[in-house]
Amino acid sequence: MAFFSQPVLGQKNSSVLTKADSLFEAKAYEQAYPLYRQVLRQEQLVSTRLLLRMAYIQEGLEHYPAALYYLSLAQARQPRAATWRKMTELAQNYRLTGYTNTWQQQLLITIRRYYYRVLQALLVGAVIGGTMLLVRHRQIGAGWWAVYAVYIGLTAVYLNVFGPEKVGIVSKSAAALMGAPSPGATWLTTAAAGDRLVVTGQRDIWYEVQWRGQSAYIRRHDLMLVQ
Repeated sequence: MAFFSQPVLGQKNSSVLTKADSLFEAKAYEQAYPLYRQVLRQEQLVSTRLLLRMAYIQEGLEHYPAALYYLSLAQARQPRAATWRKMTELAQNYRLTGYTNTWQQQLLITIRRYYYRVLQALLVGAVIGGTMLLVRHRQIGAGWWAVYAVYIGLTAVYLNVFGPEKVGIVSKSAAALMGAPSPGATWLTTAAAGDRLVVTGQRDIWYEVQWRGQSAYIRRHDLMLVQ
């Protein structure tokens, strides 16, 4: 559990946060946790360090769905291979689904770590390229427009394929996954607390999620959305 004690730069200062950190360092974890929640909910001083410490406390209390939720928030904020390994470790210990640890997943984490920087560079390139083509359209042949179209297409692919997923962590044990957004729909399976589901939509009190390559529905109050 020493993984969560590693410091991360960029933490904003506040009196509540300072007190929470002091309690955490003194190993008074249960006293520190409500203060961290206060910082997270009221002061909005969210950082990867804060989220990892909250996950550490919840893991120590054996509240593994909450621990995975805070780890997921930290991973969404700052994708790291070490954070994902911790998530898969917890998932394996409790036989949870939705946490793969393949080389493809590790590559995706690396890409997403620099996703916004690369996207910004691609968009800047698109603006500059489009401007130059419009200014010099009389001197530029159709071939350059084709190249620009391919560039825009690749940018769109990068945006859609490598963009952050919208995911949720199941918060309730034996949460039902249904075939349609209705309590009278076909029952598909039961999800365990801590399972990770990719969210593809929302209908009334239901989230639409991916389950074994097909759409399923889970009640909103049974899923903690990672935002």
